[in-house]
Amino acid sequence: MRVLPTALTLLATTTAHAENRIDFVRPDAPALAAYGDHKIGVTTMTFTNPDQIDVVNTGAEGEIARYDRSLTVEIWYPASADTTPGGTLTALLRDGVTEATLTGQAARDAAPDTSGTFPLVIISHGYPGNRFLMSPLAENLASKGYVVASIDHPDSTYDDQTAFGSTLVNRPWDQRFVIDQMGGLDNDLGQIIQADNVAIIGYSMGGYGALIYAGAGVTQASTEYTWGAPQGLLERNLMGSDSHAALADDRVKAFVTFGPWGNNTGFWDPDGWAGIDKPLMLIAGSVDDVSEYPAIRGIFNDTVNTTRHLLTFENANHNAGAPMPAPVESYSLPAADGWFPFGHYSDAVWDTTKMNNVSQHFITGYLDLHLKADVAKADYFDLVPSGNDAVWAVDDNGDFTEDHTYWAGFRPRSAFGLMFETKQAGE
Repeated sequence: MRVLPTALTLLATTTAHAENRIDFVRPDAPALAAYGDHKIGVTTMTFTNPDQIDVVNTGAEGEIARYDRSLTVEIWYPASADTTPGGTLTALLRDGVTEATLTGQAARDAAPDTSGTFPLVIISHGYPGNRFLMSPLAENLASKGYVVASIDHPDSTYDDQTAFGSTLVNRPWDQRFVIDQMGGLDNDLGQIIQADNVAIIGYSMGGYGALIYAGAGVTQASTEYTWGAPQGLLERNLMGSDSHAALADDRVKAFVTFGPWGNNTGFWDPDGWAGIDKPLMLIAGSVDDVSEYPAIRGIFNDTVNTTRHLLTFENANHNAGAPMPAPVESYSLPAADGWFPFGHYSDAVWDTTKMNNVSQHFITGYLDLHLKADVAKADYFDLVPSGNDAVWAVDDNGDFTEDHTYWAGFRPRSAFGLMFETKQAGE
């Protein structure tokens, strides 16, 4: 017998799309995708890193340009209990011109919840992207007791996309700089941040930067690509260099990368992968043709000095799990410079909200385990690898039997098309 969606569910889904809601959790979402108990605040800050290498204005020869590099950061955080939920965000879309209004639960500039302190999570977008691209994840995590800082990376946003070499050189250093700045805040928000208890989440080029930060310095060959950074500037991130060694950071406890770019073009080798010894979660689509899924699996296989996980959305492409649902303002935008704006957020097979909810579930458990020492969350990672093979088995009383192997936290029939694999250090 076919069970049709209820009118209430259909109305909620339609309304979520019409309002560009970033807080929608589907009825079939896994357990840890649900919002937490904290009210949420959101604020915008700009941090300026003085006297940085200006890759965009540095030529193939001559003087290396320098400038003050300013990063705009959107920060979601646990807010005081008397906060009235709800608010909007204004975000530029993929065309770099059109604005979209996003609706969520965060209240603009709400007073922080000063009753406790909370781990810090850094979010780093792709090339191009912006600080709102993963706003559903950012707001969701803040509701669960995290301070989440999502970066606008200069030279890499929709409205200032310039030389790719700037992204190659600067990503891990932008991530570190924002951690430094967040830890140095002397206001009420700064008082609630556990600046020595941090995770980094990166999508595509954000994942590239996170992997370098995690310890995987790049190869010498990658520093010499003609389409990369001029004058060997990428040697700042070279494996074995003093500058790359300076990125080592005990404050960062865990890394998450969505569709990380770079292994498909020779940016790492076994020596580089051996440099990662902190927990790592990879999230990808099995037909990713940007970062290339076989290359992402290569990261999973070759980071042998750490425990790592790989969550795969079968038949999803590069947008697997990370971007927000396509704002309605993107639906009618024409292709520009070879890019279809709606397609920047969507997938041909998977519903974006479904993927967001699955990612929220696994990332919540992962961060709770590694940043909050919630060891019970390890149960959510002890899974049969294929969701298609998981068995839902209950007795007449509705209790699980010994044959039950369904994924923890998932409703019956809701893990199809998913793979979750784990390798321990040494494997």
